[in-house]
Amino acid sequence: MSQNFPKLKNDLFLRALKGEKVERPPVWMMRQAGRYLPQYMELRKKYSFFERVETPELACEITIQPIDELEPDAAIIFSDILTVPQALNIDVELVPGKGPVMGNPIQNEDDAFAVIAEDVAEKLDHVMKAITLTRMELNGRVPLIGFAGAPWTLFCYMVQGEGSRNFDKAKAFLYQHPDASRHVMKELTKATIDYLQAQIRAGAQTVQIFDSWAGILSPDDFNEWALPYLMEITGAIKEVPVILFAKGAWYALERLSFKSGASALGIDWVISPEFAREKTRNSITLQGNFDPTQLLAPIPEIEKKAKRMIQRFGTQRYIANLGHGILPNIPVDHARAFVDTVKNYGK
Repeated sequence: MSQNFPKLKNDLFLRALKGEKVERPPVWMMRQAGRYLPQYMELRKKYSFFERVETPELACEITIQPIDELEPDAAIIFSDILTVPQALNIDVELVPGKGPVMGNPIQNEDDAFAVIAEDVAEKLDHVMKAITLTRMELNGRVPLIGFAGAPWTLFCYMVQGEGSRNFDKAKAFLYQHPDASRHVMKELTKATIDYLQAQIRAGAQTVQIFDSWAGILSPDDFNEWALPYLMEITGAIKEVPVILFAKGAWYALERLSFKSGASALGIDWVISPEFAREKTRNSITLQGNFDPTQLLAPIPEIEKKAKRMIQRFGTQRYIANLGHGILPNIPVDHARAFVDTVKNYGK
């Protein structure tokens, strides 16, 4: 890396990723930069979502807000998984109350074969600028995580054209047009590798791949439409640890732990810690899996459940996190109670 970044003061998260002995589990929360924080809501009134994502100074400020407020052990750059479809000329709009909507989704084979991954890192240079700026502004307090959506999850949005519970159009397209689908997946894989490698050059100290809709695939379909592309991405990234979060794909834990080449696997709350440890044979760092809705429980209950979660996963090869992103209606002091419980564990 060409930049001279400040020396890292808290490397607990990176040590846990490498499987090194730690004094306690590190803790951070998916979507910790954002919508439950009052200071984020103030910025939200002034700027649209993609203005916040595409302005490096704003993305940096938002990334650091939870570090100042909650002091977790890692920061994750404020961005969105749909930046890659944008770089592939898919129009993405965030509609209040509805979520992401694509203005020009893939509707036929011609649309699919028109998807070409070119100059992705250059088109998303605002993300790299935000990462470099944030690394400097963090001043070594905690490591910075970069991220991307997994090819299958991005494919879902690009074909469905919007969020969905079952992504029926996307799945139907797979079965009706397998060659065209394969082309899109290959281009998405190439785009994701270029994008993540650019994030690492910009200063990301680890990267996470979000396969948010892996769980809607059958085990066989996961083997065909998700796993090979995830393996290709992790195989291409050697410089920093990679975290794979295939939400809902409990049946793939064993394959992901032994075949993917990832340093850690994210676990959602429908998987028990014991099952996850048994399937991965304690061979890989696990991250998760507190149900975000449980952060609405009374604080003593949050503390009790968080301690129990750590007891069940064990303190080694473990990163405390939520099983999915934090919800907008979580009180800040409840989020803080979760982080503090992990940080005080064993004291």
